[in-house]
Amino acid sequence: MARSTKTNVPSIVFLALLTLSGGVVPVGAETAHVAVAANFTAVAEELAALFEAEAGHEAVLSFGATGQLYAQISQAAPFDVFLAADTARAERAIAEGLAVADSFFVYAEGRLALYGPGLDAEPTLLSGDFSRIAIAEPDAAPYGQAAVETLDALGLYDAIAARLVTGANISQTLQFVESGNAELGFVAASQVLGKDDIWLVPAALHGPIAQGAALLNRGADNPAALAFLDFLRSDAAVAVIEASGYSVP
Repeated sequence: MARSTKTNVPSIVFLALLTLSGGVVPVGAETAHVAVAANFTAVAEELAALFEAEAGHEAVLSFGATGQLYAQISQAAPFDVFLAADTARAERAIAEGLAVADSFFVYAEGRLALYGPGLDAEPTLLSGDFSRIAIAEPDAAPYGQAAVETLDALGLYDAIAARLVTGANISQTLQFVESGNAELGFVAASQVLGKDDIWLVPAALHGPIAQGAALLNRGADNPAALAFLDFLRSDAAVAVIEASGYSVP
């Protein structure tokens, strides 16, 4: 019986076709797997594209609440870099031997905003006629903790606690408002940059939202992970971060 055969395109021809289509991965390119706090989603996606264009490496991003990401990291999830929404868990990763000593730095400082269609410049609706206000899970998301601190500082937490809707992370919190499942929501200011219906929460009403980065042990020998953290501190990356509503110390 005749045996069927498959004709393979010679690898040199395949590479030539990829070159013509702009699809060749640079020689020596590596991949960094980055755990990213949900509030930083849009910025991280923009930075990853810029990083790939400039460094030739790839950054694969996974998003979630900082507490959830930390739990995954503690269970040996395959991440090389941790971009938290606070400093405590990035520093804790180092203290518990999950990340490289002296790799911690603050890559961004965030702002909290109250968002809702038709919201006034002042948070008058907090004591008005609404049925749901969304916050991120305080134990997992620093922006959720900042929201609780804000409500406490305003003397409103007990009065509206029964109307709180809790999102697993700050992205879901924003979705609650945009879908109409909550009239108001405490979100990251960067998520609603340029919108009119926001109240930028005074920083004095809650603790600082400094966001820390750390090189995880898995990434210690990964050129892409090392390059990504260096890139994150570059002038090009800082410009993107600041243009997205964050400050950089």
